[in-house]
Amino acid sequence: MPFKTISVVGLGYIGLPTAAVFASRKIKVCGLDVNSRVVDTINKGQIHIVEPDLDMVVHAAVTQGYLKASTKAEPAEAFLIAVPTPFKTGEDGSPHQPDLAYVEKASKTIAPVLKAGDLVVLESTSPVGTTEQMAVWLAEMRPDLTFPQTHGEASDIRIAHCPERVLPGHVLRELVANDRVIGGMTPLCSHRAVELYKVFVEGECVITNCRTAEMAKLTENSFRDVNIAFANELSVICDKLDINVWELISLANRHPRVKILQPGAGVGGHCIAVDPWFIVAKTPAEARLVRTAREVNDGKPGWVIDKVKSAVADVLLANPSRTAKDITVACFGLAFKPDIDDLRESPALHITEELSRVLPGPLLAVEPHIAQLPKRLSSMPNASLSEAAAAFAKADVRVMLVAHSAFKALSRKDDAARPVVDAVGLWR
Repeated sequence: MPFKTISVVGLGYIGLPTAAVFASRKIKVCGLDVNSRVVDTINKGQIHIVEPDLDMVVHAAVTQGYLKASTKAEPAEAFLIAVPTPFKTGEDGSPHQPDLAYVEKASKTIAPVLKAGDLVVLESTSPVGTTEQMAVWLAEMRPDLTFPQTHGEASDIRIAHCPERVLPGHVLRELVANDRVIGGMTPLCSHRAVELYKVFVEGECVITNCRTAEMAKLTENSFRDVNIAFANELSVICDKLDINVWELISLANRHPRVKILQPGAGVGGHCIAVDPWFIVAKTPAEARLVRTAREVNDGKPGWVIDKVKSAVADVLLANPSRTAKDITVACFGLAFKPDIDDLRESPALHITEELSRVLPGPLLAVEPHIAQLPKRLSSMPNASLSEAAAAFAKADVRVMLVAHSAFKALSRKDDAARPVVDAVGLWR
């Protein structure tokens, strides 16, 4: 049975591109979001996030009548839930516990409009068991319908998990080209979900069960987190031993079976900085390496902050007539990775916020990919790209936190009195 109408719940960095790609295939798509500003923006054929070419796809889909946004759920044949899954402090005070409140709210929002034959797919990266929990929430809201956990293949509603695995900046291409892991609560649930994704996915749709699909995404991001942690720890070791970590990694990677990643200011983004904790929360005694990697990466921003404090102290020692209030520090980059506007779980943002709290002197922020700074930094000016060079020249201490392409053109001069704390290897 073909899909005539699709509902995408959550119009963020994954939900909006997914909705737009479905709409580009001439299928009616209703995007659902709690933010009325986001809804209004999309209905004007505009976008509220930065992603190459997405503006053109959304504008065309809205203009042609295939995409609309709403704050209220509407009937459809398929519902894709793409809402945040952050972590929270548990009731017992334990940190990094999964927060499924957004998934629960999304489930209860679409439940009233479900009908027999509908498909519900959870795309949000989730702890193992979340898809089954979503099915329970839906069943509680709709006792008149049957669900896979009680009626198996004969259920009225099909439920599956299909995690996204796209790279910001390349989302539209990777949504289409990448393989998808599809885990249904039953084989029929999986096959129905494959029919949905094959509307636009050119990669392979690989079928498994919902728990394995959930764990697959957590495993992918934990693998990357562990490898980044190795690079970040290596950078701290090399700093203590007075070794250029960038040169070291370049040399080590000449080995045919070695591929060390690049160190940074930490690890950010909604996926890699969060997902490993979902594994730790479920299996705390067993996930020893996963936990340690997270702790290494979560500790890197503190190390960078200490390096900045040391750089400020060096400037003061070299200039006895000046005080800490006279020292200007400029932070280059706030996004969680190069050349995007996404600030979620960004170590660069955390570092800048903490420096604004502990440093008495002027602090400049340079993030060319956002129009205005977050609330916690609203009292600071955000230097535009055209002002980046001036900020670099003005600052007594320059802190390179994100390797934006635009920053590579900045000219560093070997001036011990104006040090650079380069956390991302812009000057290797």
